[in-house]
Amino acid sequence: MSTDTSSLTQLGRHTEAPDSPETASLERVPNPHADTLYLARFVAPEFTSLCPVTGQPDFAHLVIDYAPQDWLVESKSLKLYLASFRNHGSFHEDCTVSIGRRIAELTQPRWLRIGGYWYPRGGIPIDVFYQTGPAPEGLWIPDQGVPTYRGRG
Repeated sequence: MSTDTSSLTQLGRHTEAPDSPETASLERVPNPHADTLYLARFVAPEFTSLCPVTGQPDFAHLVIDYAPQDWLVESKSLKLYLASFRNHGSFHEDCTVSIGRRIAELTQPRWLRIGGYWYPRGGIPIDVFYQTGPAPEGLWIPDQGVPTYRGRG
């Protein structure tokens, strides 16, 4: 499998964080193990976005699991894409599902799921989960490892 990265626009270069998810460039690279069923996981424990009504910051712990097929998500572009939400107003559900769908559209994985574990605002934590369908038979899927939110006490 080719490891040609010449088509990538961000890897190995200084790249400013995009202004919004719409302008962010999410990139992919060929999967050298496309014939193998396996799970890849990205964890973003300090994800931030803005409340679309108040403009106040929202914080989440994201866990993205996917079983790649022909393409992998290029990790630097993913980091920049996730950072583009820092000044983006969107509800928790929209952020979580949009991220999952965008990665799935780009990479066409065998399977993808995302867990968005949002910290409380107004006293209510919101957890949002999206997946592309049933997991492939035989895929080892570890627990996402994020405990249910507990306040002090």
